[in-house]
Amino acid sequence: MAWNEPGNKGNKDPWGNKSGNDKGPPDLDEVFRNFSKRFGGGKGNGNGPKVSSFGLIIVLGIAIVVWGLSGFYTVKEAEKGVALRFGQYIGQVDPGLQWKATFIDEVFPVNVSTVRSIPASGSMLTADENVVLVELDVQYRVTDAYNFLFSAVDANASLREATDSALRYVVGHNKMDDILTTGRDQIRRDTWAEVERIIEPYKLGINIVDVNFLPARPPEEVKNAFDDAISAQEDEQRFIREAEAYARAIEPKARGQVQRMEQQANAYKQREILEARGKVASFELLLPEYQLAPEVTRERLYLDAMQEVMSGTSKVLLDAKNSGNMMYLPLDKLMQKNQADSKPRNVSSNSTTSSSTNYGSSSNTSIPLDTRPTRGERQGRN
Repeated sequence: MAWNEPGNKGNKDPWGNKSGNDKGPPDLDEVFRNFSKRFGGGKGNGNGPKVSSFGLIIVLGIAIVVWGLSGFYTVKEAEKGVALRFGQYIGQVDPGLQWKATFIDEVFPVNVSTVRSIPASGSMLTADENVVLVELDVQYRVTDAYNFLFSAVDANASLREATDSALRYVVGHNKMDDILTTGRDQIRRDTWAEVERIIEPYKLGINIVDVNFLPARPPEEVKNAFDDAISAQEDEQRFIREAEAYARAIEPKARGQVQRMEQQANAYKQREILEARGKVASFELLLPEYQLAPEVTRERLYLDAMQEVMSGTSKVLLDAKNSGNMMYLPLDKLMQKNQADSKPRNVSSNSTTSSSTNYGSSSNTSIPLDTRPTRGERQGRN
């Protein structure tokens, strides 16, 4: 039985009215008609409400103002905006306060000033079939915001894969000793060039600023042995540097000695040449004199030669004429005796000094003062 059917004793209204005479729920037409009157609507004609054009203009104006205000946005100083209109690229937006058409344009800001980094590491096989743990850090900056966002699905992931591939390629073409010690800088530069070569066709819109090749290390199982090998190589380099320093210290001294010996040799050469020229000049001056007086010149030459020879010795042997005895004249002893006699004697001394000289014979033998052979003897000898 319906709630408003006659005979229903309870006359229960589902909206809470207990009496059948109470009003039912509000009419929707009446509600809409009242809403239209508030915005200046006219009277209804029984077929529905009639909304005025003035109300629609107000609603439309409010909507336009809200839409226009929602289009303002700000691009930061370190960013570049990529603008799309209905999904199509229309250009880049500079930093500052900007406006876009909401629901029509989209702007994606990209930081183009910050230096970003991507690490790469792993166990890699070297050219001499050794395993080494390598770590690398690639630093880059975004140069083209549009290519960075839309040239690849994920530019960071693409760069990470390119870095890993380049690092494995370079490590695989170098020996482990070079990777651990002296060849690290060359490996860093080769890896840098290889990464740029790989990402160039993809146009990721990035520029690699630097590549940091962190110290490589061998596997933990053989770390002690490799530490010893590295220490030996460092000692080798140290010894080489010390040897080079010693060579640089000795070389100037050796060059100085060479120059000094050359100068001495040149001086000796010049002295001998000058002495020879002097002797030649002396002989040339002596020759005319000898031609004029041969005997006198020969006598004079003999005397000069004997004087030069005898001046260099302190002992003289005398062949006494017609005696057959060779007399020894110790001139050095005589000179020492003369020097001792010339010194003042010490009166307080209790000892007396005596000296005797043996002339080679106990007999009183006269010593001829003129030891020069006569002219006839020299001629007979000649």
